[in-house]
Amino acid sequence: MLRLRNCVLSRLLASPSATYPISPIHRLLSAAAAAADPSPAFAVEQYLVDTCGLTQPKALKASAKLSHLKSPSNPDAMLAFLVGIGLSSADVTAAVAADPQLLCTDVDKTLAPVVAGLTAHGLSRTEVARLVSFGRPIFRSIVSNLPYYLSLFGSYENLLELLKKSPNLLGCSLGKVIKPNVAFLRECGLGDCILSKVHLSIARILVPDQSASLQWWHVPKVSVYPVDLRCSGMCYMLLTPQLLSRSKDTLQRLSEFFISEMGLEPTYIAIAHRSVMLTCSLESRLKPRYYTVKFLKKSGLVKCFPSYSTIFHLTEKVFVERYICPHKEAAPHLYEDYVAACKGEVSTRFLSV
Repeated sequence: MLRLRNCVLSRLLASPSATYPISPIHRLLSAAAAAADPSPAFAVEQYLVDTCGLTQPKALKASAKLSHLKSPSNPDAMLAFLVGIGLSSADVTAAVAADPQLLCTDVDKTLAPVVAGLTAHGLSRTEVARLVSFGRPIFRSIVSNLPYYLSLFGSYENLLELLKKSPNLLGCSLGKVIKPNVAFLRECGLGDCILSKVHLSIARILVPDQSASLQWWHVPKVSVYPVDLRCSGMCYMLLTPQLLSRSKDTLQRLSEFFISEMGLEPTYIAIAHRSVMLTCSLESRLKPRYYTVKFLKKSGLVKCFPSYSTIFHLTEKVFVERYICPHKEAAPHLYEDYVAACKGEVSTRFLSV
């Protein structure tokens, strides 16, 4: 049975001309099953390898989520359906590897209505197939929410790119999470045109657990930055969404270092492309490099430097080659002091300048 079924399915998966799933496909699978001898047990792991194209390690991991499967009938129907709407063998393999329980989805009750709904919205066969390949997270709400997302992000391609980065976005509640956060961003001055252009960055801003961060950045924080961040803070978020993972205390310490110790103006940091400095480690990158540059300036070894934002974002190798190695003779302890500062031990030579 397994060999015959695999032969049928492999031909389906290899066929570039597969159409929407119709009864002949299901009849073909049914006939194959009826013609073969019944198998005493369904070997899930082997099925994932032979039929779905997973590697042995991935199949072993995925099979743990499918241990309840006793028959290949539902997986067979699911694979036939996926092939029928135009997914390639590579697409099917990737979809099953990402979400093995996709094979448990009921074709008639779940997937067929989703495909019919997407088609009714005017999506082409190829567009439907690409959306379905994201798996179960989108099945629950994609049909009803699709018009809103297409309007929000400007085009199908924008939505597709966003889903590649954050496929779970469509699993969020539209009414309780997405729409309130979008409304909040619009209050901050971001219109639909801007939202559609920054869709890749905005994905992380719209997820549920970031709403508190959005509110925090929106309120002017005199204790953190003596400037109104309602606009610039949103620029930070859109261009540097990694900041959402930084705690208020961390941002507070970064602020104090930039403004109080380095003497930078808040407006310097408020320029959007420099906000990436806020993602750097204060102890292992910002302080060591600042002390090194300050020492070189005070010692008269270098008179002209690029901006701090550039220095902070050089790779470790390039920074050492440009600003430490050329001064081995004039400042023999410079590298030693720099390495110590990266470990949190600032030398008196650095502190005295």
